[in-house]
Amino acid sequence: MICNCHRLFLYDENYGIISAMTLQQLKYVDQVAATGSISEAARKLFVSQPTLTEAVRTLEEELRVAIFNRSAKGVSVTREGEEFLASVRQILDDAARIQEKYTGKTVRRPQFAVSCQHYAFAVEAFMEVVKACDAESYDFTLRETVTSEIIDDVARLRSEIGILYLSRRNERALTKILKKEELSFEELFVSRPHVFLGSLHPLAKKKDGISPKELDEYPFISFEQGVENALYFAEEVMPAIDRKKNIRVRDRATMTNLILGLNGYTVASGALSRELNGPDIVAVPLKVDDYIRVGLVTRSGISLSAAGKVFFSAIRNRCVERSYDDASL
Repeated sequence: MICNCHRLFLYDENYGIISAMTLQQLKYVDQVAATGSISEAARKLFVSQPTLTEAVRTLEEELRVAIFNRSAKGVSVTREGEEFLASVRQILDDAARIQEKYTGKTVRRPQFAVSCQHYAFAVEAFMEVVKACDAESYDFTLRETVTSEIIDDVARLRSEIGILYLSRRNERALTKILKKEELSFEELFVSRPHVFLGSLHPLAKKKDGISPKELDEYPFISFEQGVENALYFAEEVMPAIDRKKNIRVRDRATMTNLILGLNGYTVASGALSRELNGPDIVAVPLKVDDYIRVGLVTRSGISLSAAGKVFFSAIRNRCVERSYDDASL
């Protein structure tokens, strides 16, 4: 794209200039996507609804792309529109940084979202993004959610980055899904499965490892996966189907309370954060022939935002700094 006096030209080497767009139009479609409503977007942009409708329609005709689906319930972004909006937001962010640099005024709130399985190191990296942001206002989101929603969030561009793991049990199925959704998986680290349990648990001192059989009498705490309850979506390498006593939860704090209060346990990587989990939870290797490959999921062909790059760097640094096979983490 070539910028010329607030107008952007979409250029194709075979056809030349095929569309001219203004920054105003890009702001319009960005706000419509964010609100899911033409009328609400018009109100927030301080323009009339007909003016906004015409601006969006004109842009779609110029691009020969349907950015939105319209219905009585509002508007939703099409698949082609999702790809277009990813580029739009990068352009608006770049334009905002230029304006802020030379005017000293914040003209656009930085936006960033991550969807992840329940990893403390992801929270730590997210905090580094917030600390590194020097804007007067921002709009950041950290979603600790189920595996299927992580994939859907990144595929639909609700989140810029996702974090999940692959193992022998799920790798074939998840790799197929990621490829279908045009998503890339970049490995952060590989770990043996570990048992997370309370420091006073009868098995907590078994530094040489714990066998699945030894865990039979204790409740297994796992994360609920909602309607998508297929084995390959399970957040634990050893899913509930293999266990006699099962309790499913939705958030990390509840899991920690149940592990400590019921002598329960869960199975995950060795990535245990002392800063966030405290000294009461320990990680002991699980004696199973499997692995955990934790990695970042991103939309193929779409560059990371400034906040995304900070997060990417922060999380890689944290994974390099630690040996996740060390149960003393």
